[in-house]
Amino acid sequence: MTDSRERRFDALTDATGEKTKSKALDTAVGYYLKMSGSRSSYPTGRVEKLMQIADQRGSVTAAEIAEVLDTDELSVNFEQRWSVGD
Repeated sequence: MTDSRERRFDALTDATGEKTKSKALDTAVGYYLKMSGSRSSYPTGRVEKLMQIADQRGSVTAAEIAEVLDTDELSVNFEQRWSVGD
């Protein structure tokens, strides 16, 4: 195992919150398959779905993007706040 690869595994375990490399890899693989689409589990990936929505509507809001990209592996939330004259 190279130093670079070891650093990536350490970063992955930190990013996923998993305690072991194997669990971190499982989490990352699950996320990748959901995003890209796999023929059996996820025929249409989330990235493709997002592109389809944007193509159909002409634009996509940040809230809609968050809704499509949100997964158990990596939560994506959108929050909007306004403030005038604190």
